[in-house]
Amino acid sequence: MSYERSIVHMDLDTFFVSCERLLDSRLNGKPVLIGGTSDRGVVASCSYEARRFGIHSAMPMRLAKQLCPEAIILRGNSGVYTKFSQNVTEVIKEAVPLYEKTSVDEFYIDLTGMDKFFGCHKLASELRQRIIKETGLPISFGLSINKTVSKIATGEAKPNNEIRILSGTEKPFLAPLSVKKIPMVGNVTYKALCDLGVKRIKTVQEMPMELMHRVLGQNGLSIWKKANGIDNSPVVQYHERKSISTERTFNKDTTDVAKLKGIIIAMAENLAYQLRRGNKLTACVTFKIRYSDFQTYTQQQRIPYSAMDHTIIPVVLDLYRKLYNRRLLVRLIGVKFSHLVEGGHQINLFEDNEKQLHLSEAIDKMRERYGDRAVINAAGMEAKSISRWNPFTGEPPPLLANRRQ
Repeated sequence: MSYERSIVHMDLDTFFVSCERLLDSRLNGKPVLIGGTSDRGVVASCSYEARRFGIHSAMPMRLAKQLCPEAIILRGNSGVYTKFSQNVTEVIKEAVPLYEKTSVDEFYIDLTGMDKFFGCHKLASELRQRIIKETGLPISFGLSINKTVSKIATGEAKPNNEIRILSGTEKPFLAPLSVKKIPMVGNVTYKALCDLGVKRIKTVQEMPMELMHRVLGQNGLSIWKKANGIDNSPVVQYHERKSISTERTFNKDTTDVAKLKGIIIAMAENLAYQLRRGNKLTACVTFKIRYSDFQTYTQQQRIPYSAMDHTIIPVVLDLYRKLYNRRLLVRLIGVKFSHLVEGGHQINLFEDNEKQLHLSEAIDKMRERYGDRAVINAAGMEAKSISRWNPFTGEPPPLLANRRQ
């Protein structure tokens, strides 16, 4: 028997701010900004009190301070936010048959077929109340027949509320809203649509699909479908990762060779540890560098399957030396491991020895017990904020509140 789909989109309201307020009630009711505090810092999250001044996420912190000088500015703590996020995830995991976690504060839940037993809206509403009660965090949701309509509905429900869009009423619900409410419509696409005289979703609904396709290509086709409430994408529980990576954007462009080398080693060392922790091997290493003029270069190298520091770090450093131009300031560096496969480390008969393998195992055990930075390469000691998370659990990476995204 086929059931009409019931998809819930849940989103924690001003998540970082809500976490900080749980830790310090003096922040309640006050304009709060969380994000980077340097000249290049951006607002990662802001309270509704701050939004009244025109502040929004991704705004330069410098501008936000000008708009609201009395705002309380916090650098944020990604470790704390990740913990709160995990608490919410545990509540959802216990209550529903299928969920997808798309970010640290956002979930899709498939309740298709549950109407027969519980009533989907009742179940979603009770789950929301349970999350609020057990975690103390405000959360909103939208319920409809697909992901797009539910996500837009959540936006309309905020703050701390819920909306159900009955089957068959998707188009009337969407019609009066701005096209900017459609997921994946960013500033560039919005401007292109405005140039066409398209500002409301209703206008897109009335346009021929072929015209949208002709003007905006495949993206136009996707926007037209979403505007008409059409979205067959499934809720996906978890998929196997094919690559892992990390990047660092510097607060100030640099040519400090010792600093660059230290951070690169710390990045490679941490990613190699995550490979071993996830019982994975990589066969391709990529290094990325972006200069102050925004010119970006990448180079990759295939290697025998490995997850060992002494094999991988020299490859990363060699790629760095090939790409590094000493005459230019560096803005960003990144390391990526791809072509991942399942399996423990295979001993290289010509390079590895029993001593190296035992040493690596001992270091990993210490990290598991005392944390990722319990034992680290001396050259990478200054890189204190390399993102450390297990990429093979199905969880999205933590959003670093103090980092440009």
